[in-house]
Amino acid sequence: MQATVQTNMRREIDEIPEAAARLLDRSVEDFATAGAALRAKDPAFVVTVARGSSDHAALFLKYAIELTAKLPVASIGPSLASIYGTELKLGRGAAIAISQSGKSPDIVALAETATRAGATSIALTNTLPSPLANACKHSLNILAGPENAVAATKSYVNSVVAGLAVLAEWTGDSALKRAVADLPRHFAAAAKLDWREFAADADEAESIYVLGRGPGLAIANEAALKFKETTGIHAEAFSAAEVLHGPLAIVGTRFPILALAARDAAEGSIAAVADELVAKGAFVHITSTLGTKAKPLPLVETGHAITDALVLILPFYVFVEAWSRSRGHNPDAPANLKKVTETR
Repeated sequence: MQATVQTNMRREIDEIPEAAARLLDRSVEDFATAGAALRAKDPAFVVTVARGSSDHAALFLKYAIELTAKLPVASIGPSLASIYGTELKLGRGAAIAISQSGKSPDIVALAETATRAGATSIALTNTLPSPLANACKHSLNILAGPENAVAATKSYVNSVVAGLAVLAEWTGDSALKRAVADLPRHFAAAAKLDWREFAADADEAESIYVLGRGPGLAIANEAALKFKETTGIHAEAFSAAEVLHGPLAIVGTRFPILALAARDAAEGSIAAVADELVAKGAFVHITSTLGTKAKPLPLVETGHAITDALVLILPFYVFVEAWSRSRGHNPDAPANLKKVTETR
C-alpha cells in the first residue's frame, strides 16, 4: 500500500509538517493577540461552531481547553441561528468558529450571533478575507495553503494547531507552548509510520469502530469520517467507555476495531477495553503497548498528552489514503461529496 499514485489527498498529507511550521512561524502575533483577548475576557465558558472535519477539530480543542483552562466547552448547533433565529446569551463566554472556506452561511450566522451577544469570538479559517472572519472579533488564517482533495487533512490539522497555540498563549502554559512548537517534526516522523497491518484484518469489513477517549476521541471521530469518505466503509467513533454498552451488540467475530490511545490518563482504560473486545472475537489494533491481546500499532511520542493525541492522525491519514486506492476508490473524489458544503 505504498503511494504509487500522487493523489491530491496524499500530497496534502505530505504537506502537513510544512504547513504547521509555516503557521507557527508566521502567526506568533495573531496567537498572542487572541490569547490576550481571552485572558482579558476571562470567559465563564467557551462554545464552538463548526461542521464536519472542522467540528472534529473543535472537539479536540474542547478537550484541550477543558484539560488546560479548566472551563466547560460546548458545541453549539449552527441551526439555532440560521434556521431558528435564536439569539443565544453568550456575552459572558468565548466562541471559536472553525471553517476552511469561511463562508458556510449557518456557521457565519451563529458566529455573528455570538459577536453581537458580546462573546470574544475567534475565527479559525483557511480563507481571509471571508464572511466568517468578518463575523468574529478576531480571525486567524490557519495558513494550510490550497486544499484540493475533498477529504480535509492539512486544514484539519492546522485548525487544531492554531487553536492549541492560542490556548497556550491564553493560559500561559509553557509546556503546551513547547509541545506545539515541536509539532512539525513530530508530524514528519508520524507520517512515516506504517499501519498497513490493520488493512489485513479489516479488508472484508462492512463496518469499523474507532475508539478513543478525551482528545483521542476527537481523533477517532475524524478517522471514522475519513473511513466513510474515502473507502466507502461504514465507520463509527465511540468512547472506549461507551462501546461496551449498546455498540457492543453488533461486535462479533472478526469485527475490526481501531483503538486510538495517547500517552495520557486514559491509555490504560482504552487498552483494557481493547483486550476485552479481542476476547469477544474482534480484530483490534491499538496505538499502545499496554494491552496483552490487541495488536499494537506504531506511534510517535511527543512528550505531551495533548499533542500525543494529535499526531495519531498523521499515520491514519497516510494509511486510509492508500487503503482507499487499494480498494479501487479515488480518495480525491468521494461519491456524492464536494469540497465546500454551504449549509443553511
